[in-house]
Amino acid sequence: MTDAAENVDPLAQLRLDGKVAIVTGASSGIGARCARVLDALGATVVLAARRTDRIEALAGSLAKGDAATCDVSVPGASAALVDEAVERHGRIDVVVANAGISNVVPALREETERFAEVVSVDLVAPFELARAAAGHMRERGEGGAVVNVASAAAFSSTAVLPQASYVAAKTGLVGLTRELALQWARYGIRVNALCPGMFPTEMTDELVQSDELRSAFESQVPLRRIARPEELDGAIAFLCTSASSYMTGQAVVVDGGGGL
Repeated sequence: MTDAAENVDPLAQLRLDGKVAIVTGASSGIGARCARVLDALGATVVLAARRTDRIEALAGSLAKGDAATCDVSVPGASAALVDEAVERHGRIDVVVANAGISNVVPALREETERFAEVVSVDLVAPFELARAAAGHMRERGEGGAVVNVASAAAFSSTAVLPQASYVAAKTGLVGLTRELALQWARYGIRVNALCPGMFPTEMTDELVQSDELRSAFESQVPLRRIARPEELDGAIAFLCTSASSYMTGQAVVVDGGGGL
């Protein structure tokens, strides 16, 4: 039982002081936003992406940022990233698997090779990253948090964006999240999925900048608009900190009600 007079400070859990976090796909969009949020929460943030100049610039603007060039499409690169982060900082506490690509094209015209490429980056690479990080977390014995950035598209499709490979990969990532959560709970490693709806990023720029496409998409969203970048901050902070310490294997959808 909790003493009724006990002071309650829910914000105290939303800190990552002394923790080390990896964010892939950190050169722009949601990845860069995740890095800024985790930095604001006190973490040392290892920013990983292919574009070295961008992640170095972002790392330089953070209190404790560190850039690590990484192309997750290369087999073994995600595991090497984890080893590099541990070598530099001695530990890994949080992993945000955000790097991803899409291929907006009708399925009848999507080449098998391109389909496989999207699945490799959006599903296989997060598995490799999570597996490598979990190995270090288990060895250290203090648990940790893995957040797979999936998509609201894992739960509902839209005719505005034909993207079979992306939907397949992100749906698989939600299932992978559930399975890894079950397997690794004994080690205190929590695995959850963050599933954004339509946020303004480089990947969504064509839709966001087109009045016709944006209006068509927004007409399907109960809140009748695309998201603002800061509207993902709370979910990121929640999933990466001890505020969600009794939550694992879940998919948090932030989509303006689009899946209702």
